Amino acid sequence: MNTRERLDGGRAVVAARDADATPDTTEIRRLAAAAGYDVVGELTQRRAEDLRYNVGAGKARELADLVAATGADAVVFDGDLSPGQYTDLVELLPDGTALVDRYRLVLEIFADGAGSTAATTQVRLATLRYELPRVRRATEESLLNAATEKGSPVLDVERRIDALEAKLDGITDAAADRRERRREAGFDLVALAGYTNAGKSTLLRRLADDLDVDVDDAGGGGGDDDRADGDRHPDLAETATVEDRLFETLETTTRRATLGGRRVLLTDTVGLVADLPHDLVRSFSATLDEVGAADAVLAVVDASDPPERLRRRLETTVDVLAADATGPVVPVVNKADRPDDAALAAALAVVDEVLADSDVDSRDPVAVSALDGENLDALRAAVVDALPGATATFAVPNAAESQAFVSWLHEHGDADVTYRPESIAVSFAGRLSVVAEAERRAADLAASDASDASDAGVAGEGEGE
Repeated sequence: MNTRERLDGGRAVVAARDADATPDTTEIRRLAAAAGYDVVGELTQRRAEDLRYNVGAGKARELADLVAATGADAVVFDGDLSPGQYTDLVELLPDGTALVDRYRLVLEIFADGAGSTAATTQVRLATLRYELPRVRRATEESLLNAATEKGSPVLDVERRIDALEAKLDGITDAAADRRERRREAGFDLVALAGYTNAGKSTLLRRLADDLDVDVDDAGGGGGDDDRADGDRHPDLAETATVEDRLFETLETTTRRATLGGRRVLLTDTVGLVADLPHDLVRSFSATLDEVGAADAVLAVVDASDPPERLRRRLETTVDVLAADATGPVVPVVNKADRPDDAALAAALAVVDEVLADSDVDSRDPVAVSALDGENLDALRAAVVDALPGATATFAVPNAAESQAFVSWLHEHGDADVTYRPESIAVSFAGRLSVVAEAERRAADLAASDASDASDAGVAGEGEGE
């Protein structure tokens, strides 16, 4: 049984079955192309699932004949094959033919996007978890053999899974420590989630302090910001071979932003696609942890999508967020510059309907154009409103020691400072822990000033005697 993390591409025949309609192979062909396959033929069938081959026995033999006639190296199956179906189909196909179902194909695409240690580890682990039951079925080993044979392929895969799980635990622990240090430094954590081509990268660049949105800069560091000509939206990437992917890249991009005086770290996380098993999504826990740890999540959708596509994509996004997000979700209806007023109103209505039926803690949707900068102030205000926080007012002595404190306030939250002859009045807003620390420091300054005044008074009395 092949347990490589990567497939080799080559010539492929696409196969698809649907119980209710003639299958549409557009998406699976594009996925196959994204994984490096040259599609040389296809076979479709409308019927209920066959327990042995998934397609019917006659269609399975027809598939084998088509592979032989086209000289294909692989069959790409649009659906999930059970270990038994996988083994039986492989036995029916010409010798040496690779069989790749949709689940395995997406893992192949993920491998292309994995660059960091965390992403690479997640891909390898997900692949081995997928392969393990197929290894068991293909080798037909008994439980005794699996437990005692040192050379068992099953034991080998299980050992590799254990090792990768331990490695990933260390990676996620380090990431959690990093997030905690950022919070202690006064940063709020905001994650962006949604389909890749909804414009998450452009929105990140627009909101970040250190990045610009330049429509003449093709790519410019954003994963899905590639402008081919004056009529194209930069979120529609020529480099993205397929429109719908679970993760365009498994990497996360984090940038600093200042929203309403709050210091925020924005993280561009996951791009979603429908029709993939939840256990595949769960395999990428280190990536989804960014969503779970965020103080607020921006769920980005494309206002120019047809209503039913928008509904499906938002439902997929909400499914993931319902399982992972602990902070409030702010729906962002991006590309509001593209539809007319009626179409935009329809898109906002769809968002309202989907969120009303969900379990996520959502806020009112905000329609924006990340490209044009339209309505971004309203989005910034919505994010600040969703972030956990507190406010406080206090006065500290107008002394040299207080200047460092005022600088600290500006670095850690939103401070409105009024200087008076004897004191400095402050209205401050920020994270709960930061506001508590500000109050403690203000109290220390006030106590120190009172102590100094008392000491000065005692010294004055002594001098008069």
